[in-house]
Amino acid sequence: MEFVSPEGLRLDGRRPGELRRLGCELSVLQAADGSAIFEMGNTKVLAAVFGPHEVENRSQQQPDRAIIKCEYGMAAFSTGERRKRGKGDRRSQELSKVIGAALEQTVMTHLLPRSQIDVYVQVLQADGGTRCAAINAAVLALAEAGVPLRDLCGAVAAGHLEGTPLLDLNYSEDAAGGPDVSIALHPLTSRLVLLQSDSRLPVETFETVMKLASEGCRTVSGFMREKLLEHTQRLADARGVVKS
Repeated sequence: MEFVSPEGLRLDGRRPGELRRLGCELSVLQAADGSAIFEMGNTKVLAAVFGPHEVENRSQQQPDRAIIKCEYGMAAFSTGERRKRGKGDRRSQELSKVIGAALEQTVMTHLLPRSQIDVYVQVLQADGGTRCAAINAAVLALAEAGVPLRDLCGAVAAGHLEGTPLLDLNYSEDAAGGPDVSIALHPLTSRLVLLQSDSRLPVETFETVMKLASEGCRTVSGFMREKLLEHTQRLADARGVVKS
C-alpha cells in the first residue's frame, strides 16, 4: 500500500505535515465538574473530571499536593472489531498511568494540597492517536472544571513511513509498522510531559519527527485555547456579564 502519493498526498488527502480535522465540545456531562469531547479526525474521546475533593483513601493523601487518579478505557463499539475491552485490560492500565503522569505534570497540584482529582477518559471512536486525543480531552475537561494548569498541554503523534515524516497518524498509517513518536508538550515553556516511541529511530529521523510533532502540539494547544475562550464567552453572555 502506498501511503504517500507522488503528488505528496496521504490516503485521507492530507499533506504529510497536516493535522486531521480537530473538533471539541465542552460541558457535555452535567454531573461532572468538567467534561469535554475531543476529536482528531475519526478518533473521538470523552473526558470527565470530578474534583478536587477529599482524598478517598487517607493513606494516599499528600500534605503538599493533590493526587490525580486517571482511568482510561475504550468503548466496546469504538473499533470495527466490536470486541469488549474493559478498564482492567493491560493496555488500558498502561495508558491510564501514561495519561495520568502527563496530567500530574500539567496540573498545579501544589495549589490543591490534601485533595484528589478523578479523571475518566473513554474512547468513543478509535482511528489512531487515542492516547494523544485522550490527553487533549482530559486537559480541556480539567480547564473547564477550573483546575489550575501550568499550561494548556497539547498532544499529538508523528511517524515516518516510506521515507516521509507524517503528522497525526490515523489507524491505517499507525498499523503500517513504521516508527512513531507520541508527545505531549507545554507550548509556553516547550516542556515535554510525554515522550513515547515504539521503536528506535536514527537520530536525524527522530529529530525531524520530534520537530513535526512539537509543531503539531502547539497547533492543537492553540485550537484548544481558542475553544475554551469561546466557551467562556458564551457562559459570560448567558449570565449577562458585560465586558469592561
